[in-house]
Amino acid sequence: MGSQVLYYINSSNSTHELTASGLWRFSCDEFEHTGEKAIAFRSKMYTALQKIRKDKEAEPTEFEENVAQALFDLENTNQELKSDLKDLFINSALQIDISGSKKAVVIHVPYRLRKSFRKIHPRLVRELEKKFSGKEVVLVATRRIVRPPKKGSAVQRPRSRTLTAVHEAILEDVVYPAEIVGKRIRYRLDGSKIIKIFLDPKSKNDTENKLETFAGVYRKLSGKDVVFDFPKLNGVVG
Repeated sequence: MGSQVLYYINSSNSTHELTASGLWRFSCDEFEHTGEKAIAFRSKMYTALQKIRKDKEAEPTEFEENVAQALFDLENTNQELKSDLKDLFINSALQIDISGSKKAVVIHVPYRLRKSFRKIHPRLVRELEKKFSGKEVVLVATRRIVRPPKKGSAVQRPRSRTLTAVHEAILEDVVYPAEIVGKRIRYRLDGSKIIKIFLDPKSKNDTENKLETFAGVYRKLSGKDVVFDFPKLNGVVG
């Protein structure tokens, strides 16, 4: 291509040649017409993508980019959330089917930032649900399950990394800010079991319409069936 100068930008909408590094290539002549717009797009996307940091530097999906952009927009336009969102970012995001046409958005946040996200949880979820056409949003901390050590090994596995502990923690994240006040396990005739989770009645007004989403998200993340309910009168778990 001789001495022709090439410019590279990130753009999922560009029709220009995609290089191996994932950047779109423009010739010098093309850049005269598209360069200004390209720079603005690149600057915006670069800043928005700072709101997501995936494991092993994996590339975010288109949906994850949309979530990152939504967080970036809130940080820059919502005065209530601006300062709190400044240093926050997510690890991943996905959209899951709940029932019929109902979908939910599940966002994984870094474990070390979970308390900061919880601090703004109600406001953040409310604003994100507006941006995603009313889809219910669930925030879950990223946790890792560690396999049991080999027999005779001196290595000890932290309890927080066991399958049971991680699933319990995920359950608490899914229903937050509601608190779990009881649990009951029922066994079916075929030997399978269903877990019934009782939530604090104080949160009933805010969470009653989300119970189906909570169950669908938890099933997706843990493979376990749960049913959510509230205790009967006088706090008795039935």
